Amino acid sequence: MATHSLTTPLTDADIEKLRAGDVVRLSGVIYSGRDAAHKKLVELLDAGKPLPFDPRGAVIYYVGPSPAPAGRPIGSAGPTTSYRMDAYAPRLIALGLKASIGKGKRNDEVKKAMREHKAVYFGATGGAGALLSMRITASRVIAFEELGPEAVREMTVRDFPLLVINDAFGGELYATPNLPD
Repeated sequence: MATHSLTTPLTDADIEKLRAGDVVRLSGVIYSGRDAAHKKLVELLDAGKPLPFDPRGAVIYYVGPSPAPAGRPIGSAGPTTSYRMDAYAPRLIALGLKASIGKGKRNDEVKKAMREHKAVYFGATGGAGALLSMRITASRVIAFEELGPEAVREMTVRDFPLLVINDAFGGELYATPNLPD
């Protein structure tokens, strides 16, 4: 297990050095989106319209943050269960999305897309949304404002703590029988 500091947008070289179980401190711009937003993103693609962000090298965080308290860019921002995005994720990965952040397992289609297109799945600590929000330094809605907390946001993160769950080579932390001490 290694520790990496990465900055978005991510490249193939960034992804190729990651292995399941590695720790990542991510900085830069990431995007938020849950299932309602993902459905709308795919509808845009189906209609031949552009996405509200360039997926190439991008990272999407499966989060629906709470309202921002005074003086903060965002409220509690804990991960949501990722399998709800699995129907949409392979299409976004094929367009260049390099990573997603959430909690829980991914299906075989998503894992196949990650291997084929050099992408990873990061886990963020569930139940630590208030702590994670301290690593988000800016946040603004860029699409689907009508979805409220599920709108697509552009967020700037600094040293956002993540764990590589699925790597681009088929490695999966949840399938590792004996983790090192």
